Amino acid sequence: MVDPGNQRQRVKPAWLNQYELVGKIGEGTYGLVYLARSKHPQHRGVRIAIKKFKQSKEGDGVSPTAIREIMLLRECVHENIVKLVDVHINYVDMSLYLAFDYAEHDLYEIIRHHREKLSSPINQYTVKSLLWQILNGLNYLHSNWIIHRDLKPSNILVMGEGEEQGVVKIGDFGLARVHQAPLKPLCDNGVVVTIWYRAPELLLGAKHYTSAVDMWAVGCIFAELLTLKPLFQGIEDKNGPNPFQADQLEKIFKTLGHPTPDRWPTLLNLPYWQANRSYIQGKKYENPGLYSIVQQPAKSPAFDLLSKMLEYDPAKRISASQALDHHYFRTEPLPGRNALVPGSPGEKAVQYPQRPVDYSTDFDGSGAPPQSNSNLAPLQQQQQMQRNDHMMQVPQMHQQLHMQGMQRISQSSNMGNYGVGGQQGRRKEPDAATSRTESSADMTRSGAELDGRKFSLLSLCDQRYRAVGA
Repeated sequence: MVDPGNQRQRVKPAWLNQYELVGKIGEGTYGLVYLARSKHPQHRGVRIAIKKFKQSKEGDGVSPTAIREIMLLRECVHENIVKLVDVHINYVDMSLYLAFDYAEHDLYEIIRHHREKLSSPINQYTVKSLLWQILNGLNYLHSNWIIHRDLKPSNILVMGEGEEQGVVKIGDFGLARVHQAPLKPLCDNGVVVTIWYRAPELLLGAKHYTSAVDMWAVGCIFAELLTLKPLFQGIEDKNGPNPFQADQLEKIFKTLGHPTPDRWPTLLNLPYWQANRSYIQGKKYENPGLYSIVQQPAKSPAFDLLSKMLEYDPAKRISASQALDHHYFRTEPLPGRNALVPGSPGEKAVQYPQRPVDYSTDFDGSGAPPQSNSNLAPLQQQQQMQRNDHMMQVPQMHQQLHMQGMQRISQSSNMGNYGVGGQQGRRKEPDAATSRTESSADMTRSGAELDGRKFSLLSLCDQRYRAVGA
């Protein structure tokens, strides 16, 4: 009798022939991420990140996280949003794979490199260019009624090679959703945003929230780019679904001072402010000063912008569109499209390390050797040669960004011609992923039903996406 597990490993979907596996580059709560090279004649050798999603909790269908990512990214076309290249499904185990343009870097690794290897701050031009592009992509999302809800350094990708070198890509849309006229309070979606980047209205139990939660997260990222460490590094209490996080709020209040009804009129309406008011106000903090932490003069443009991003009242918090017009971006050095080149003559370019690759993992996540295993040594040599050649090139000075009007989402899907063959990938997920609570039971369909009734993956996702009002 054939072991079903062994049979499942031997049956490889036809779509796998489109790629040459290099190795695994990430692993998280909701799946694995692989690095592969395209075999398509027009894109041969182009590197692709392939995210493999685990099944839903019921084990019989498509992950709600994957559905969100597909339905939003197939509509989003913008230079600062990660590009979804293809979608595949393996009917043998109902695993789903998403193929993306590969980004060599992310902000988490860039910040870590400066903190642990270089022991030096990120230059002003790079900080300003990265921040401008984050805001540019976020403005596109917010202009189209999309809240990301999981912005943090590891989800901000940066291209490392080719025509898009130094271009920011906002990634990981597993928690993103459309918020125009929501069918139910957004708090019903469960806890969102990784705790260090979570806005105070979320921590205090707001029933409804807006795109301002993304702007708070961008403010935290901005401060981290300036200081090389998280601004509000609280310890998360994971006992129960209560969004109130005392330690995280304490870290915020120590830096920004206590919020007051005068400063934040709707504060009194937040359930966990009322329930914990005496505890919160019983804490006294001396000389709170954000400017001393980020080491920016209190009257500098950088500090002014950061303060507006970290405004307690979400109604007063600066929007992405307003932030793009802030005078911080009108002062020297001006932001550029390639954030990784030197910002001034004579300055050396920083060579950031590329993602580590586990060459011993197959597409199914097992320890089996990957495809083309016999060519691993030459492949690694080729990658190192390419990287060395790239390091020896004299980088050009930055190209100034053009401040232009926002592009709206097209009504037609840019993935309409994609069929179902089987697809993959994903980088390590944040703490926020553990709190995703949307029901996956009514967002799944068995493999037999899919095959028998010949549903396409995208039509299935359309139905499920509409069903949950996402």
